[in-house]
Amino acid sequence: MNKKYTQLRSYLLLWSTQTLSALGSGMTSYALVLWLYLRTGSALQTALLSVCSYAPYVVMSVFAGALSDRWDKKRTMLVCDLLAAVSTVAVLVLIRADTLLPWHLYVLNALNGLMNTVQQPAGEVAATLLIPKELYQQTSGLRSFSQSLNSILTPVLATALFAFAGIGWVIAVDLATFGIAFLTLWLFIDLPERGAGEHPREKLLTSAGKGLGWLRRNPLILTLILFLSAINLVASTYDAALPAMVLSKINGGETVLGLVNTCVGLATLAGSALAALLPAPKNRVRVICLTLLFSMCTENFILAFIDVPLAWCIGAVLGWITIPVMNANMDVIFRSTIPLDMQGRVYSCRNSLQFFTIPVGFLLGGGLIDKVFEPLMAAQIPDSPLAALFGTGKGAGAAMLFAVIGLCGILVCLAFSWALRRYSWSECT
Repeated sequence: MNKKYTQLRSYLLLWSTQTLSALGSGMTSYALVLWLYLRTGSALQTALLSVCSYAPYVVMSVFAGALSDRWDKKRTMLVCDLLAAVSTVAVLVLIRADTLLPWHLYVLNALNGLMNTVQQPAGEVAATLLIPKELYQQTSGLRSFSQSLNSILTPVLATALFAFAGIGWVIAVDLATFGIAFLTLWLFIDLPERGAGEHPREKLLTSAGKGLGWLRRNPLILTLILFLSAINLVASTYDAALPAMVLSKINGGETVLGLVNTCVGLATLAGSALAALLPAPKNRVRVICLTLLFSMCTENFILAFIDVPLAWCIGAVLGWITIPVMNANMDVIFRSTIPLDMQGRVYSCRNSLQFFTIPVGFLLGGGLIDKVFEPLMAAQIPDSPLAALFGTGKGAGAAMLFAVIGLCGILVCLAFSWALRRYSWSECT
């Protein structure tokens, strides 16, 4: 009991400081999106920030998991965080010298993505080592809570600092939060060695292949991962379209975008409370399908058809309040089903399969807005049917894209709900 208490205390310390560091990193990412879009006015160039972050993450994840299972988890997290911080310092130096260009951000985002590729599976296994099994769902809700809180605070703090003090101060806060998290992990967190380094002589490709092989033998987990991959394609297209629409609209702007994102955070905060308090459902798979379907049926169509900031905020709440419940159930299935000594490899295979659609979605969203939907809407006369549905002026094309996103999201949810209909939670324990 004492050992469990000590490990949980260490996890709470790790979780709280890493959450603080994630807040600082999120503020920098948010401020860089504002900085780039306000200078270029291009949804595609802005979307490339996320593309460059996710591309190395997707390409290298399978191998990163194999390495993560071999390497010391704590040391891996420390080195990756330190190198990511160096890239953030480089951005600050370029800003101070007034020489920051978009391609600098693309290169540095790619470096950050590469570091996250190795750090993320190490962090997942570290959490599993520190959390008692009976508290998986509660701590998953806790992680959702911290992510939600950061979603609330990130746009508020980043917008305020960006507007009144400049992007340099946003980055300075990021570096300060990094320092707190780095020193805490280095000096005060001891990770158990269980599950680490059990296959030190195994070839890298063989080790990575075992993660893929495990997924092939567990079709429920593989199908859930592919489901989330399709959802991520839709969601990343949404992420590319949101700033393009809100920043371009006459009744939008930086403050309104911050308000909408704050509502996203408030919704996920409420959803996290639900995830932590609700009893375990009889069928976690069904909960995952229904929560995603509800999300896809609401926010996208509100953004598409209602040109009122208050409605955008309501849509954000409806679209995101069920997501933490989905994440909590997905997390319990994964942690309870995947063997501990395989988690690094399987999580990394999951990352490649589940997240490879994110850079595709950002490219697709940015390209469709700049090259298809905005030119299409700009050519409409004010009393045309499309103008009546999606409005006029810059941002109307992004609104039209939201309607397409909503329809695609519904089709994805229905297709995978049918594919998963034979599974229940009892079948994957």
